[in-house]
This record gives sequence, structure tokens and C-alpha cells, in this order.
Amino acid sequence: MGINQGPISLDQKYTQSTGHVFLTGIQALVRLPMAQIRRDHAAGLNTAGFISGYRGSPLGGYDQQLFAARKHLEQYNIKFQPGVNEDLAATAIWGSQQLNLSPGAKYDGVVGIWYGKGPGVDRCGDV
Repeated sequence: MGINQGPISLDQKYTQSTGHVFLTGIQALVRLPMAQIRRDHAAGLNTAGFISGYRGSPLGGYDQQLFAARKHLEQYNIKFQPGVNEDLAATAIWGSQQLNLSPGAKYDGVVGIWYGKGPGVDRCGDV
């Protein structure tokens, strides 16, 4: 019982929508909002994504992988904007979740992902 998918490319971890993919845990976190938006589109929703966080986060390499996957993220209208600190990143994510307050919004909703380190979680968790 083997996996016979034909030729494998490094981009498959982000482009393949069914079957097995080979990726790291951090790459799985990069793939997550793309998978959510695919599910949203299948349900008839027009959604986008916004990811922000502190680049000094112990979630090592997440920001680097997001930058590397930029062309794949853009296909799903996912914007990655690193924050200067956890507080500004959390504020940006919070703003992206207030889409329903804008008449004529371009999207039905925004998938928001925030990341940070321990002290930032303490400060931003009360928002």
C-alpha cells in the first residue's frame, strides 16, 4: 500500500486539495487558512483571510513560511501583515473581524489568525 501520486512538487503542500501532502507543522499552519477558505467557497461564502502577529514569536519560522507562501496565500485573498508587536497585530486582527460594520463590504467574512508570545497573549487576551 503506497502513495502513488505521480510527480511531487514542493508547491503541492499548498496547491493540492485532496489526498496526502507532505509538510511540516509550521507549513500546516500556513495551509490552514487556505483550507478554511476552500471550505467557505464550497459553502457559497466569499471570504478572505488576514494573518498578523509578532515576528519574535516562539512559533519559529511561521512568518518566514508565510512570506514564502505569499503567492499561494494571495490566490485565496489572504493577507499576511506582520505586527510591530503583539498588541498592534491583535488590533489589526480585531479590525478585520468587524467587516459587518462596513456597508458594501467586499467579503462575507475574514478568517483571522493571530500569533504571539506568552506576555503578548496575556496583554492581548483581554481585548
